[in-house]
Amino acid sequence: MSSAINWQDVNTWNVLLVDDERDNLEVVAETLEFRGALVKTALNGVEALDVMQTFMPNLIIVDLSMPVMDGWVLRTRIKAMPDIQNIPLLALSAHAMIGDKERALAAGFDGYMTKPVNIYTLTDDIRSAAQETLRLHE
Repeated sequence: MSSAINWQDVNTWNVLLVDDERDNLEVVAETLEFRGALVKTALNGVEALDVMQTFMPNLIIVDLSMPVMDGWVLRTRIKAMPDIQNIPLLALSAHAMIGDKERALAAGFDGYMTKPVNIYTLTDDIRSAAQETLRLHE
């Protein structure tokens, strides 16, 4: 099981960040690490599942559009695994069309964030995106 996340203390965040855009992956990972989070990265859903063989996150942030295995399929796989199905899973997408957020939440993501991320407000943006999860798990 994952260790509990304290949303107010970034030092408790064990984040799995999944994105095929290396620049985005690097910026988000470095920003979170600078703030105290432990971050592991993967370039697609298959790599993410591999990473979780040796690293148990308490927060997963996943891009929706990736080759090999996209965020939608990864969400299905994660939610089907009893040991990890309750880990907060946030969708990250460059798509900011009306209805995209609602579609992601309806599909079972615990929150939705749009790209590009703002490194100055990233941790607050993550907290805001996970607000519904926070209410469920408090």
